[in-house]
Amino acid sequence: MKINCLVVDDEPLARNLLSDYVKKIPFLTLVATAENALKAMQVLRENPIDLIFLDIQMPELTGINMLKALQQKPMVVLTTAYSEYALESYELDVVDYLLKPITMERFLKAVEKVSHRLQGGDSPVPPQEVAPAFFFVKDGTRLVKVMLEDILYVEGLKDYVTIHTPQQKIVSLQRLKALEDQLPSEQFIRIHNSYIISLHAISAIHKGEVQIGTVRLPISDSYKKSFKEWVDKNQHLGSD
Repeated sequence: MKINCLVVDDEPLARNLLSDYVKKIPFLTLVATAENALKAMQVLRENPIDLIFLDIQMPELTGINMLKALQQKPMVVLTTAYSEYALESYELDVVDYLLKPITMERFLKAVEKVSHRLQGGDSPVPPQEVAPAFFFVKDGTRLVKVMLEDILYVEGLKDYVTIHTPQQKIVSLQRLKALEDQLPSEQFIRIHNSYIISLHAISAIHKGEVQIGTVRLPISDSYKKSFKEWVDKNQHLGSD
């Protein structure tokens, strides 16, 4: 199912970022962009639009006022730097509410909600949309595509994470917990306050440690029980 999208934001950088995100998702089609609500309403009159990524704070007409003025609304995901609009946005029956700066991971979650609702809301979201084979993280000034199958382990230090793959180390400004929430639980598990590991990357399990290649990572006492249960549950995945 293709979803026709309109990106509305008065800030060129924000508009370009969302446009790039849309173009990276195979089932999304970017029909148009608009720098203000009046131009967006003109696009809606001339094109079939399924989904609007709509900024709230814009000159002349805010995103909220635009929604109130529309007789027929497509799916709407609001974008803003101000969290105080959250309550009003849900009263307008928007699908999701994204706080800037918007990460690719959070963008994907919003898109999944839209896809689910467009399919009727009762049937489950297709697996490839729920758990994509990759995600994007910000590494400095660039977005880096990370394949799930390439991840060996993730190391957290305060507000940063380092994603270890056979090819490279990717450092991103985010907390380990936030990344943990994005990773499929059947493939990845946290073994320590500082480490998340991939099941397929485990070379051996020692007493109190997991070996990944030549690296040994500690299993903290608070995670030992859940790790053992996870291994017992998933050990069949490594054999035919």
